[in-house]
Amino acid sequence: MNRVRVLVVEDSVTVRKRIVEVLSADAQVEVVAEAEDGKTAIELCMRLRPDVLTLDMMMPVMSGLAATEYIMAYCPTPIVIVSSSTNRGELFRTYEALAAGAVDVLEKPAGDDSDVNWEARLIATVKLVSRIRVITHLRGRLGESGRDQGRPVHPGCDAAAGSAPAGRRAAWPEVVAIGASTGGPGAIVELVRALPRGFSFPILLVLHLGRLFAGAFADWLGSQCAFPVAYARDGDALPARGAPRVLLAPPDRHLVVRSGRLRLIDEPERHSCRPSVDVLFESIARELGPRAAACLLTGMGRDGAEGLLAIRQAGGCTFAQDEESSVVFGMPREAIALGAAERVLSPAQMARALSQLDRMAASGDAP
Repeated sequence: MNRVRVLVVEDSVTVRKRIVEVLSADAQVEVVAEAEDGKTAIELCMRLRPDVLTLDMMMPVMSGLAATEYIMAYCPTPIVIVSSSTNRGELFRTYEALAAGAVDVLEKPAGDDSDVNWEARLIATVKLVSRIRVITHLRGRLGESGRDQGRPVHPGCDAAAGSAPAGRRAAWPEVVAIGASTGGPGAIVELVRALPRGFSFPILLVLHLGRLFAGAFADWLGSQCAFPVAYARDGDALPARGAPRVLLAPPDRHLVVRSGRLRLIDEPERHSCRPSVDVLFESIARELGPRAAACLLTGMGRDGAEGLLAIRQAGGCTFAQDEESSVVFGMPREAIALGAAERVLSPAQMARALSQLDRMAASGDAP
């Protein structure tokens, strides 16, 4: 069996040596090189072509964010961010790196009792992401305006991108639910940025992101789009159409809709996830039926597939992200295999389809 070849990038000698020591102790992992700044990381990545990079965010010469953007544009490689920062500004850089193509994020070792299981999680994460076929992200070459907004529709689609989903509807949607995991920040940003300023559907969002790194995500996402973004609060009324906003499930709480209100619950994990996309989607299928639309984006595993099917069976509009644009096609693939996705689209195409639904709902025409 070929060993997983890892490039470790960290400016702290102490932390770098710890990461190298842990990875080198596993017979299935080989540390091929070390770097202490982003510029050197790029040079080594281009020359050695490792299977995985572990990458710090705050480094001299070139930051982890700048290195991520360049690597994902010119030498796409699975990147695991290893960071200890909970500072708002530095968390924003972590989210930017995830949006630019980094696959996952893991905290640095703290050097105390909180490090229990950290070594095992580091090794497991590196092995897992080494199997991901990452896609090229053009942001490092073209800037934000250079992002592709016109990928072709998946061959399984029954209508052109931007048109309303095929078939007669029992009702127009009143809310959009979105679920995402690995690769999610980039896909979410691409989708919400492409929605027009006058978009009227409220959005409920579940993203798998660890508690340590989730604190400022709502603020960051709000800085990336034209809508207010906040973490959902237990007991608040489900926003009505015409009051667009994005409401996120907070870390370690399931978000559901019950009797017209948002509820945060502590029920067991689903698919090892809390919050779970399935839990949100299934509650929306029961509560709103045909008055809902749902998008299942990139992610590892199968969370969200059964919930997307429940929404489709209840008469709602359902979309799954296409393989071409997904960092990890696992969750969308599972949904497609179940027949849960009415259409298979890129995030930008989903935005156009949702915008068309919004215009139709606003027109007052019968579905």
